[in-house]
Amino acid sequence: MYALNKKSSKTLSSKFLLLIKELRAPFFTATIVPVMLGTVLAWSTLKVFNPIYFVLTFLGALCLHAGANVINDYFDYKSGCDSINVDFVSPFSGGSRLLPEGLLKPSDVYKFAMFFFGVASLIGVFLAFERGWTILLFGVIGIVSGYFYVTHLSTWSVGEFFVGLNFGPLMVLGSYYVQVQRLSLEPFIASIPVGLLIASVLWINEIPDYDADKHVGKKTLVVRLGREKAADVYAAIMIASYVSIVLGVVVNVVPVTALISLVTLPLALKAIMIARKHSREPLKMAPANASTILIHLSTGLLLVLGFILSAILL
Repeated sequence: MYALNKKSSKTLSSKFLLLIKELRAPFFTATIVPVMLGTVLAWSTLKVFNPIYFVLTFLGALCLHAGANVINDYFDYKSGCDSINVDFVSPFSGGSRLLPEGLLKPSDVYKFAMFFFGVASLIGVFLAFERGWTILLFGVIGIVSGYFYVTHLSTWSVGEFFVGLNFGPLMVLGSYYVQVQRLSLEPFIASIPVGLLIASVLWINEIPDYDADKHVGKKTLVVRLGREKAADVYAAIMIASYVSIVLGVVVNVVPVTALISLVTLPLALKAIMIARKHSREPLKMAPANASTILIHLSTGLLLVLGFILSAILL
């Protein structure tokens, strides 16, 4: 009996670890940056900060992100996309690989996604009651677009737009609104580079998935454009993110201290060169995939620092 219980416990432990891997937690930086930025903007401009609302906002956004990651894995598996994908570059593209390798059951993965969407919904409803119904609207857009990203939005070639919207303006504005109970131009302008950079992360990670996505009819913009043109557009999006920071300063909406975020530009230019040179060679393009994630995180955190410095020094 002891041996049986020990085996059962080990099985449950292994399954739990696999489910944790299914979350693809390294990509949670996409949530950390906009929630921090929106919250810091509320503090730097209006000196408002409620730690409880911040924690709830962060947990709600994180659960929404987790649900989207998991459900996307589920639908990519069901479509056969991940199973035929031989060009993926782990951990950047091709999903978690747990379903194609038979390590998790599809039904368990689906339930796991629904759990996180459920928790995100509960937190969203609570914050809507406490702070205003605008939060509920943002949350509904996030959950609906997260759930239908693979099945509809990608096929309609608007998936990249909604990822940039959700992890840029909506999360920044939502985090700001939870603190101050109103919307403002400043957090929207500040969110644009963050939205563009996370769209760049998705975009460059779709390039290795080109053949598999095309085979199953997942008509992302990368599929419609082809690898080489997609690499050129990736370059344009990356450059646009830095231009948007400078323009924000020029129009006096973003503080001059936010220009500290431009220190990541050389890394971005290097990533652009690699992506354009090796768009047909996923393994050689992998350093650009990794750099884009780092650029999004570091540029976003430097923007946050820029607003903090502005509040302290200016």
